[in-house]
Amino acid sequence: MGLEKEGIQVGESLPETTSDPLIHVLRISQLDALELDSALEQLLWTQFSHCFQNFRPGLLTPLEPELKALLQLLVWRFTLYPDGTTVGQSLLSLRYHNTLSSSNLYKPLSHRQKLALFLLTVGPRWLKERSHNLKLYLGLTSGGPVSEGFQKALRKSLTIISGVARLASLVNFLVFLRKGHHPVLAERIVGAQAVFSKPDVTRDITYQYMNRELLWHGFAEFLIFLFPLINTSKLKATIYSIVLRGNRSGVDGGPDKEGAWQECGLCGEWPTMPHTVGCSHVFCYYCIKSQSIANNCVTCPKCGTEATQVEPAKIDMFVRH
Repeated sequence: MGLEKEGIQVGESLPETTSDPLIHVLRISQLDALELDSALEQLLWTQFSHCFQNFRPGLLTPLEPELKALLQLLVWRFTLYPDGTTVGQSLLSLRYHNTLSSSNLYKPLSHRQKLALFLLTVGPRWLKERSHNLKLYLGLTSGGPVSEGFQKALRKSLTIISGVARLASLVNFLVFLRKGHHPVLAERIVGAQAVFSKPDVTRDITYQYMNRELLWHGFAEFLIFLFPLINTSKLKATIYSIVLRGNRSGVDGGPDKEGAWQECGLCGEWPTMPHTVGCSHVFCYYCIKSQSIANNCVTCPKCGTEATQVEPAKIDMFVRH
């Protein structure tokens, strides 16, 4: 009775629903995934190069293209190869779909497609960085064993191939902006398309989010404009003098006077080439000179005295028995 009221006859099968519908992915999400992947590669290379910072300078330079390709191979082996998604895509809940399949359901990339995508991504970068060395190895430079005419023809061919590849990348990106698929030429060649890994994932930028971002950016610009106008050293000295106002007598002329000559008022170390600004405290020459160059109005951070003139300190040495 209930089914008949809803318009479904008893005995009829319910329509099948796809478990992985191909939801359209925004262009900005695909570009963000590429930027995240690029940032990860740069981070890995930075951490890897830091491991050799105490070795001879330039140790990694001869093998830098191969080492970068090796790191990309490791990332590909543990991300795209087993899961069918890159690190940037996984952060945005995306994955690759095999567009060569005739089915409307989700189908992961084959192993050949994953390998081809890796080679088409890493191979051109490696060839670009090793182009000069390859020319030397093949004897394509002036004075090499290959004839001059063959060298010119081969150079012209390589230039044409490079130009065609760049033009194809540009056309592919324009098509991506028009249709929203395959931001990279390698993905179009292989047949890999970014789709959402979850049916209910959508990237909706609400008005509240945009309003919050605008307010935060406006506040950040205000702080960037305000901070250079604040004399932090003078503010610090004023706060310090207010806090220690009760001990002012001890700071200026009390029993702590001898200790005031034993440390720089800025760095806290034993003063090097001690100088004074008119109070009982001394400073390293380089410390107080750098402060006077950076700020027009220099004050003592210990007592808040405004600097009249930076001059060498005259210290009387007493020997206590």
